Amino acid sequence: MAGLHSRDSEPWRVGVLFSRSGCTAVIEETQLRATLLALAEINDSGGINDREIVPVIYDPMSDPATFACHAKRLMVEDSITAIFGCYTSSSRKAVIPVVERLNGLLWYPTPYEGFEFSPNVIYTGPAPNQNSVALCRFLMERYGRRFYLIGSDYVYPRESNRIMRELVRNNGGEVCGETYLSLRAQHRDFVPVLGELKRLRPDVIFSTVVGDSTSSLYQSYIDAGLEPKVMPIGSLTTTEAEVRAMGADAAEGHVTAASYFQSVCTEQNSFFVARYKKRYGEDEPTNMCAEAAYFQVHIFAKALAQTDSLDTDTLRPVVLGTEFDAPQGKVCVNETYAHTDLWTRIGRVDSRGGFEIIEESCAQVNADPYLIGSGRALACS
Repeated sequence: MAGLHSRDSEPWRVGVLFSRSGCTAVIEETQLRATLLALAEINDSGGINDREIVPVIYDPMSDPATFACHAKRLMVEDSITAIFGCYTSSSRKAVIPVVERLNGLLWYPTPYEGFEFSPNVIYTGPAPNQNSVALCRFLMERYGRRFYLIGSDYVYPRESNRIMRELVRNNGGEVCGETYLSLRAQHRDFVPVLGELKRLRPDVIFSTVVGDSTSSLYQSYIDAGLEPKVMPIGSLTTTEAEVRAMGADAAEGHVTAASYFQSVCTEQNSFFVARYKKRYGEDEPTNMCAEAAYFQVHIFAKALAQTDSLDTDTLRPVVLGTEFDAPQGKVCVNETYAHTDLWTRIGRVDSRGGFEIIEESCAQVNADPYLIGSGRALACS
């Protein structure tokens, strides 16, 4: 079959599902841009085995059901097996039954809650051991042990808060409150939550609020007169994209755990940032979700060059174990879990809206999506 593919002059066709509208478009638009940048780089270098990679793009409008419909459309009507896409866990969980039934391969470039495996998914965003564990330890050591958990009301925040709740309690901390708001929550919806925060006075606010609501949370925080030096918001999901949307004044002093920030000092990142800004504008920042969307396309391309086939059963075994010098540093698709071994970093938003990197791992951290290894005991001082 590989020989037949290599003689075929038709372009390789892949699916791309990132929202350009709806409540999570603020971050998904950057994932789309980074995907297209990577594809352009590959095609400008001659494509894969002298064949261009052509994306077939649909806008799922931040709606999980629409994600599933477009995934089926890509696979059934467009005869596409490889799909790059999904931001929320709800959209990923809607697409997985489609790719499993039709034997496609979903490339998922977003931090998620872990505790999942599918033979039809390559996970390139951080698992909990690559962000939640480090963030919990950092916050407890620097700020205190009383946490308040706030999230958008869907699977990722609830499951991430379950993990954070366990980490906090196992290490002598206390969760003094927990609340969830709609993905479409606005400023007024956060006002009573901030009132409760002023009453409870936790040491840390752990946020898994995503999309447009992120700006409303941080701006409500300012309006409530709270101080990040005393009670910071610690997040797994607030990136340069959300900071740009809300303004640096609203985000300054707050903390995010991520595998990548635009401020990462690597040669590969300098090239990535320069190319991204040249293509999309000097004021357009990169972020961890865009970086994962970018490097996963290059990992896919490396595997495709070897297999000369888009057949999932042929391609996936070659993807496992593939390494790539990503902007964040060298990464590798873990052969055990089909998750990616990534770097771990803690960043604090500065006055310009960028992230000052406060801590980072010495090397990539092996993916452990089920927290089987060390992780629940943080050895906090």
